[in-house]
Amino acid sequence: MTTLDARYPLTMVCGVGQVHITRMTRSDAPGVSAFASALPPHDLLFMRRDISQPKVVDAWVKEIEAGTIDSLVARVGADVVGCSGIVRDPLSFSPHVGELRVVVSPELREQGLGRVLIQESFLIALDRGVEKLVAHMTADQRAAMAVFEDLGFRPEGLLRDHVRTAEGAKHDIVILSHDVERLDAHMNAYGLGEAFD
Repeated sequence: MTTLDARYPLTMVCGVGQVHITRMTRSDAPGVSAFASALPPHDLLFMRRDISQPKVVDAWVKEIEAGTIDSLVARVGADVVGCSGIVRDPLSFSPHVGELRVVVSPELREQGLGRVLIQESFLIALDRGVEKLVAHMTADQRAAMAVFEDLGFRPEGLLRDHVRTAEGAKHDIVILSHDVERLDAHMNAYGLGEAFD
C-alpha cells in the first residue's frame, strides 16, 4: 500500500462512457487475462511475458502482492479495457529504475485513457521513490511513442529484431526513458503535483 491508495477508484469519461481505474488485485486476474487474450498479438510484443497466459498473470499478481509491481486496471462496466504497471527489481543493481508498461484496448485508444494510466503510474512511481522510468515498445507503435514523448520520455535505445511473433516475424524494440526531475516538472505541468501536497 502507498499514500496514493486513497486516489482510487478514479473515474474518467471516454467516448465509451465512464472508465473506472483501480489498483489491480488478485480478483482482477481473470478479467486481465481475458482482456489480453482479446488484443491483437502484436500489441503484447513489448511485454517481457505474454500476459494473455493465466500463469503469467498469476505470477504478475504474486509480484503485486510482494510489492515489486504496482498495477492499475481500467474497466468499463465489468470489462477490463486497459492496464498499467510499474515493475521494479529491488535486488538488482538498478533498484531506482522502474519499467512502465501500459496497454489499452484498441477501441479506447486516442481517447485519453492511455495518457491517464501513464500519469497515474507516474504518481505511483514517484511515491515509490523511483528515480528513472523506462518504457519499451515496438518501433511501429508511433501513436504510443508520441504520447510518451509528449509526457517527457525520450528515446534511449533501439534493440533490433528483439522480439518475434508466433509466425516468426521480428520487430525492433525502442527504449524510452524519463528521469524523476523531468517527471516531477511534467506532473506539475499537468496539474498532478498537488497529489503529494
